[in-house]
Amino acid sequence: MQLQKRQLITAAMGGLLALSLAAGAHAADKKPEMEKCFGIAKAGHNDCSSNKSAHSCAGQATKDRDAMDFVAVPKGTCSKIAGGTVMKKDM
Repeated sequence: MQLQKRQLITAAMGGLLALSLAAGAHAADKKPEMEKCFGIAKAGHNDCSSNKSAHSCAGQATKDRDAMDFVAVPKGTCSKIAGGTVMKKDM
């Protein structure tokens, strides 16, 4: 009888572990909401630019922290980065 109890408990714990792993994997699949953070990109590491910039695509920034280039960051993060703004500055 003791062996059956131990097997039942082991099976239950294994099931709970499998459920928690599955729930964790599902939560990891959710991507955070992103926002465009202008003025923080390093040269060559931008995600894109505005139509007023000298280029139109990712990785083409020619200078660090250009107010016309952005990097996508998790929503709410940009305002915490020195020089970052969610609105592009008109120049």
